Amino acid sequence: MMATLYPFKFRTIYKDKIWGGEKIRDILKKDFAPLPNCGETWEISGVKSDVSVVANGELAGQSLVALLEKHQAELVGEQVYKRFGNEFPLLIKFIDANDDLSIQVHPDDKLARERHDSFGKTEMWYIIQADEGSSLITGFNQPLNQDIYLEKFNSGKLTEILNKEEAKAGDVFFLPAGRVHTIGKGLLIAEIQQTSDVTYRIYDFDRVDDQGNKRELHTEEALAAIDYTFHDEYKSRYEKKQNEPVEVVTCPYFTTNILDYTETVSRDYSFDSFVIHVCVEGAYMLEYGEQKLDVKMGDSILIPATIENVTLHTTEGFRILESYIEG
Repeated sequence: MMATLYPFKFRTIYKDKIWGGEKIRDILKKDFAPLPNCGETWEISGVKSDVSVVANGELAGQSLVALLEKHQAELVGEQVYKRFGNEFPLLIKFIDANDDLSIQVHPDDKLARERHDSFGKTEMWYIIQADEGSSLITGFNQPLNQDIYLEKFNSGKLTEILNKEEAKAGDVFFLPAGRVHTIGKGLLIAEIQQTSDVTYRIYDFDRVDDQGNKRELHTEEALAAIDYTFHDEYKSRYEKKQNEPVEVVTCPYFTTNILDYTETVSRDYSFDSFVIHVCVEGAYMLEYGEQKLDVKMGDSILIPATIENVTLHTTEGFRILESYIEG
C-alpha cells in the first residue's frame, strides 16, 4: 500500500568550502562535524550528485528522487510535474561566507541545456545575519557592453564596474540567471534557486588553496552567460509587515513570500504546487489534518501538493520563506 504523503524534513548535506565559517553551527544550530568549517548546507536537493534523503516519518531513508518518481504530481503538483518531470525544480541552501566568495555568473535555461544538459540558475538570497559593514556584489554599477566588460576584466579592473551593496538582516536580493554576483564576507544567507550546480567563476581574488593552487576560472564560458544590463536598483524592496504574508519574489521558477508571525495562522495551499518552508527565525508547530510537525530556525520543510491546508502554531513567533511554483 502506498504511503500517504506528509511534510518532509531531509537530512542536511554539509559542504566544506575554502570560504566557510562557523555560523551554520553557531546560529543555525547544525552540527557539521567532522568538517573543519561549513560554507554551505543543501537542505532540499534533487541535484544528481547530492540528492536529499527524508529524515522524518515512515518514508525516512527514501531519496527525494525516489519520492518524486513514485508519487509524481501528488508530490509536486500537476503543472509542475508536466513541466519538470522527475527533476525536482528547486534547490534550498544555507550559505555562511566567512570570506568573500568568487565573482561568478550562472547561465540561463537555454545556455545551460545546450552546454550541460541542466537547468539554468535563477536564485534569490535572504540575509539571515550580517556582520557590521558586510556587503555583496550584484550586477553592474553603470551601463556597459561586452567590449567595456572585457577591457576592464583584462586590465585587472573588473571590480570598478561591479555594483556593491551593503547587506543587512532581512534584505532580499533576486538574481536572475546572467547577473554577475558574489556573496561578501560576514553574511549568513538562505538561498532559493533553480535545481542547478552550474557556476562560471569569473574572478577569485587570486586566492590559492592549501596546496598553493588557484581555483579554476571560466572566463570564456562566462561571456555568453553574462547579462550586461544596468539596473537602477538591485535590492528587492518589500514592506516589512507582521502577521500577514508579504510577497518578495515572483518569477517563472518560484514565488517566495515572507511570513513574519507572532500568532497562529492557517495557510490555504489548495493550488497546484508543492510548498517549501525555510525557517529563518523562531519556531512553530505545523499542523496538517490530525498530524503535527515541529519546525525551528534552520529547518526546511517540503509540503506535498496533496496537502491543501496547514496551520502554523507559535508561542515565540517565527519568520519563514514560503515558496512554490505558480502555474
